[in-house]
Amino acid sequence: MNAPWKASPMSNRDPFAAFICDEGALEALRPIVIEMGWQPEKCNKGGLRHAVQSLSIAASPAILMVDLSESGDPLNDINALAEVCEPGTVVIAVGQVNDVRLYRDLVSSGIHDYLLKPLSASQLRDTLTAAQAVFTAPRNNDAADDKQHISTAVVGTRGGVGASTIATSLAWLMSTDHNRSTALLDLDVHFGTGALSLDLEPGRGLTDAIENPSRIDGLFIERAMIRANDNLAIMSAEAPINSPLMTDGTAFLQLEEEFRAAFEMTVIDLPRNMLINFPHLLNDVNVVALVTELTLASARDTIRILSWLKSNAPGAHPMIICNKVQPAAAEISKADFEASIERKINFQIVFDQKAASNAAKLGQTFVEANKGSKTILPLREIAKSILGVAEDEGASLKQSGKPAASLIGKFDLKSLLSTGKKDKNADKSKLKSKAVIPG
Repeated sequence: MNAPWKASPMSNRDPFAAFICDEGALEALRPIVIEMGWQPEKCNKGGLRHAVQSLSIAASPAILMVDLSESGDPLNDINALAEVCEPGTVVIAVGQVNDVRLYRDLVSSGIHDYLLKPLSASQLRDTLTAAQAVFTAPRNNDAADDKQHISTAVVGTRGGVGASTIATSLAWLMSTDHNRSTALLDLDVHFGTGALSLDLEPGRGLTDAIENPSRIDGLFIERAMIRANDNLAIMSAEAPINSPLMTDGTAFLQLEEEFRAAFEMTVIDLPRNMLINFPHLLNDVNVVALVTELTLASARDTIRILSWLKSNAPGAHPMIICNKVQPAAAEISKADFEASIERKINFQIVFDQKAASNAAKLGQTFVEANKGSKTILPLREIAKSILGVAEDEGASLKQSGKPAASLIGKFDLKSLLSTGKKDKNADKSKLKSKAVIPG
């Protein structure tokens, strides 16, 4: 029902409908409805349960009036109404129980107002006018419309490099440190950890969107997003692992479009397989934060993804983030890694197992749980750099150079292989078996 984000216009929905139990209340309501320019036949006989039955098979109106007079448990019945009522609907309850506690509970549940019978013309007129004003009143974030929306996709070159940790941390920083309204979209539909990292239930928003993309609009976003704080909302899922992802990607594109209208920032936790299946997801992304490690496999896949981005997302600015850095235990040195991908690493984040465990135990994002740690300083710099993309059009992130086609000959053997063997022939043989890229 009522929701915190910007509502869509009422143009595609009936402006008003009512479900009233008695004729006396209907006779008082109909003249006011006509005065408001609405259809009097939308004033139906029947209470809240009739409303639930009707709205389960029909679209919700923009303003809905329901009668609780025949309801034995108004709060539970209102919850049943919420299950079938589309997001953004302004609900006005009518009843005959004069109880302040009931009024407060109903308002807390999302009801716009509660009117006590018998209904008067002036009371109805004032309430319906106030309900109509909900759709035209200025929002707190309307001033943000002048700001350029920035969309960031966080992609891990390999599983386990920490892309999801960085995605949730960046979204949190945007919403708190930079006070930007931010949407976090976790597209790992079956195994996503975005909601888990924020200690939230993921809800059904993302799976509902995939199953029925035609329902996606501003009102759907209001209902489906889960709030993490005043400026951060998340859409995530834990879809059953026996249910394959059946979508052509239309839902994801529509979600991105609605986010651009409703938020200042979008952070997408984008599994790398999504690049293959749905390359159009990056059409309007400003920054691709490519999270990698100092390993041979990550170097190979960084090269491949950078090449893919150049062909499929030329408008996106790549940012190389090297995570879990342990200089003494690195499989490849930083210099050799950069030589291989033929560009500099933009940011490095040191490995801190204690900080990661602390975040998991507290059910908080990595940056929130470790505010005093030096480990999170690069994350703050990354957030600032992303915000700067809108100002310098990504100049600070652009790097010239063509990604290498092969890793052979790019690395020093001693830095690559930590076997301790001194036999150079054995080292070379092992390197070639690892480094050759098929195709």
